[in-house]
Amino acid sequence: MKKIELDIVALSHSVSQSHNYAVVLGEQNGSRRLPIVIGGFEAQAIAVAMEHMTPNRPLTHDLFKNAMETFKIELKEVIINNLLDGIFYAVLVCEKDGETYEIDSRTSDALAMAVRFNCPIYTYEFILDAAGVVLEEPEQATAKKERPKRSRAAKREKPASLTSYSLEELNQLLEEVIANEDYEQAAKIRDEMKRRKEQG
Repeated sequence: MKKIELDIVALSHSVSQSHNYAVVLGEQNGSRRLPIVIGGFEAQAIAVAMEHMTPNRPLTHDLFKNAMETFKIELKEVIINNLLDGIFYAVLVCEKDGETYEIDSRTSDALAMAVRFNCPIYTYEFILDAAGVVLEEPEQATAKKERPKRSRAAKREKPASLTSYSLEELNQLLEEVIANEDYEQAAKIRDEMKRRKEQG
């Protein structure tokens, strides 16, 4: 079967299941999207790697990556290879000493590993046919983007802008918002800290 390469294009709260998240995969050179509902822990694992954040101690997926690298096992690709009763199935395609191995994996874990190894993500046509959605017209997409999004940190109405915090306070705030899994605010804080370091 021909493999179709996908990119992670979004990570957001699931509209249908309030305590879960949705990771949206986009077809390369195509307009189809594959939304997959995942749990909060897995969403955190993907977001931390995508934002290049370094937790104080390794998360489970970081530990698995470190173990694989220690034993010289390379993750070549991730394949979302089946869809049964609304559940996606995936495999990690690994290589060691010239031998290829496929390891069964939950799709959310496979995606968290793919981000860490920076390896390609694939699926098959029948899965996109069954669960894929076609991207909306550009005008509709633009209209949706213009709606203001409020992060959890914004909902708490922080009294001052980030520029009024000292670097030490920003560090504390960063730890706080990461603990609350507010990655949007964490990215803003990180950008502010980076800007100050560049200014000297």
